[in-house]
This record gives sequence, structure tokens and C-alpha cells, in this order.
Amino acid sequence: MIKLGASARLPLAAKLAYTAFVAVLVPFYWKAYGPTNFLYFCDIALLLTLAAMWTESALLASACAVGIVLPQLLWMADFLATLAGHPITGMTGYMFDDKIALFARFLSFFHFWLPLVILWQVHRLGFDRRGLYTWWGIAWAAMWVSYLFLPAPPPPEANPGLPVNVNYVYGFNDKAPQSWMPAHAFFAVMLAALPLLIWAPSHWVLGKVFARSGRR
Repeated sequence: MIKLGASARLPLAAKLAYTAFVAVLVPFYWKAYGPTNFLYFCDIALLLTLAAMWTESALLASACAVGIVLPQLLWMADFLATLAGHPITGMTGYMFDDKIALFARFLSFFHFWLPLVILWQVHRLGFDRRGLYTWWGIAWAAMWVSYLFLPAPPPPEANPGLPVNVNYVYGFNDKAPQSWMPAHAFFAVMLAALPLLIWAPSHWVLGKVFARSGRR
């Protein structure tokens, strides 16, 4: 249910500003990269955060926090380090590539501020401990679709913007699949590692930090 008026815990201005940004990004990304781009965890969280914004759902906000805040903090750190001339992972190098349109890079900057918006939402709405299992189900579904139906790297020369290796199901390099182990074994490791190393620890920390914030 959409929450407006005196009972709302999130300001209407924030809801409208966020909606306007998503309304610009979605058609641009759809045309530039295709619909499969929205299977990336960060894009799933972007859309779920929109739903959480209007419904003021602590569950949806918490699910996004569990899923992407920790990885996106690394994105933020790498962006700032690259800006200073000392990249950490190189994952944000494309943000400084003049061959990529400035507007496209402006839209992609949501990776920097989205985790801050999500944490603000959780602070206002409270942390729902069901968020871990909600994100787990959504993310695993996206990973299975990415592995079974989307292409492995590299992208085709005729369509270099085509999303490949979505959610790193084929390795950590979009130029070639990993060669450490069979593809199905690597995928199984990813299915186990993300909940164990990222989602569950994030769930524990967020539960401690926001235990007294908003409503649980």
C-alpha cells in the first residue's frame, strides 16, 4: 500500500526525486543494454528500493540492504580511490572512460549513492530480519536465470553493450570465463559463498546497528 500524508515516514520529496531518476534510467538502460541488464543485483535493488520508498516496506528496504550495501561500499571505495589515482579493484574504471557518454556515467553513479539511500530507508523504517531470506530467494533466482539463459563472456563484437556474465556467475572477468574449475562447480561455489560471506554477515551487522531504529 502506498503511504502518503501525515502517516508517511519517508518524505514525499524523496519519493518523487527517486522516482524521477528511475523513470529516466530504466528506458535509457533498456535501450542501451537490453532488459537482461535488470537482472544485476544492483539494478534489482534499485527497483526494489523504489517499491520500498512508496510502500514504506521495511522488508524490501532490509532485503536490499542485506544484498548490496556491502558490495556497493567496495564500489564507493574504489571510485574514490580511482578518483585519487589509486584504484583498489579497477571496477569503477569505466566511470572515468571518456569513450563512454557522460550521461551514461552520470546514471551509473547511482551505485555510489544507492547504498546510502537504502541505509537511510532502513533507519527510518526499521530493520526487518526477514530481509535476508527475501533477498536470498530473489538473488538466487536471478543467478539461476543468469547462468542458464544469459551469455557467458565475452560480449559479442556486434553488440559490446550486451550484458554477459551477469552477477559473476561465470567468473570475475567479463572478458573471459574463469578457468580455475568447471563452470558448474564455480556456479555452485558462488551460490554458497554469497550468502555465507556477504548476505549473512550484512544481516547480522544491520540487525545490530538498526535494532533500535524505526520499527522491526
